[in-house]
Amino acid sequence: MRWRLPTGDEWWQPMPAGISSDALRILAARGVRAFGDGFVALLLPIYLVERGFSALAIGAIVTGTLIGTALMTLWIGWIANRHSRRLLLLGAAGLMMATGVGFAIITNFWPLLIITIVGTMNPTSGDASIFVPLEQTALTQTIEHRQRTALFARYSVIGSCATALGVLAAAFPDFVAVWTGCPRAAAMQLMFVLYAVLGLGAFLLYRPLSLAVEIADLAPSAPLGPSRRLVCGMAALFGMDSFGTGFLVQSLLALWLYQAFQVSVTTTATILFWTSLCSAVSYLLAVPIAARFGLINTMVFTHLPSNILLVLIPFAPNLATVIALLVARSALSQMDVPTRTSYVMAVVTPAERSAAASMTAVPKTFAWAAGSLVSGYLLTLSTFGWPLLIGGIIKGVYDILLLAGFQKVRPPEEAKGLRIDY
Repeated sequence: MRWRLPTGDEWWQPMPAGISSDALRILAARGVRAFGDGFVALLLPIYLVERGFSALAIGAIVTGTLIGTALMTLWIGWIANRHSRRLLLLGAAGLMMATGVGFAIITNFWPLLIITIVGTMNPTSGDASIFVPLEQTALTQTIEHRQRTALFARYSVIGSCATALGVLAAAFPDFVAVWTGCPRAAAMQLMFVLYAVLGLGAFLLYRPLSLAVEIADLAPSAPLGPSRRLVCGMAALFGMDSFGTGFLVQSLLALWLYQAFQVSVTTTATILFWTSLCSAVSYLLAVPIAARFGLINTMVFTHLPSNILLVLIPFAPNLATVIALLVARSALSQMDVPTRTSYVMAVVTPAERSAAASMTAVPKTFAWAAGSLVSGYLLTLSTFGWPLLIGGIIKGVYDILLLAGFQKVRPPEEAKGLRIDY
């Protein structure tokens, strides 16, 4: 196989060479949406508390957002092969506007519960939403095989950075309440209005999309055809990986640091900031590595060492060693994010991409939640880092199974030995 070696001045370029206006619009919409998801995920439970909802009611609404997001994502992925992706994206943006307006003006439990189930509210700020299968498949249609991974690396970076900014924006209601004397609940309502405005922004970005984002050939009626077994296998393995990830979500990691080392909130925030920064850079670094060694090899041989580092953390003798291991792990652990998306889009037929994107994304959400539940219980039993140890082992087994099961299933650019652009 012939690969062009990276020159060192390409992987960090803002965008891949020759990117289309359609792709730029979708990337911009991704940033707009992620910003809204960032502050909504944080403000939603606080807003419900301010409105006097009980813990049970809040739990029901948050669960409704999770279930609704999963069902809507599966549904849209299942029908997208038979409809215009542009029109579906416009409909999803319209639903985002309606969701924001609904939360801004409605304060009764049952109407809000219905809105959370059928709307676009995402309680995890994660990559499972009604937009994901549509955006990922549309992006794949606009780019050549050799540039696909680079494009998805930018997609991941934009989403992560915009979500982080959205989380920071969640402090805005407190500033408004302090400076104007406005009730905090009313200030939070303005944030849901902003969420609706961001939906309008996404609508305006999707509106000029061209026919290049559509499937050129007549799509089959079944959302999954020859790749059904392949997609089901990937969905099961990705769910396993997410179950392991659930053992070490940031909130539970912060709790373990506090229990084991009495780390302050400020110190924990600093640690998580630098690990997040390393993860964002790793999205881009994954591109030249994948160009040289292939998508599956990049996914496995960067992810597996990161999980070994994770297993070592509970045995670290002091906080400095823990921090070093966390930072080193974060520089490797997220390289599989753009490569995984690129791989899924590459190994199925164009008509199956929407269904494949939704089927491989949704199980991860539930597996992540299950892992978090078990991890929280383990932290009540001991200050030893059992969640990190168990999560690392589960994710390591996933890496081995992925390599064994999918190493011979190669995307077109690897099978044909194409040169890779960044």
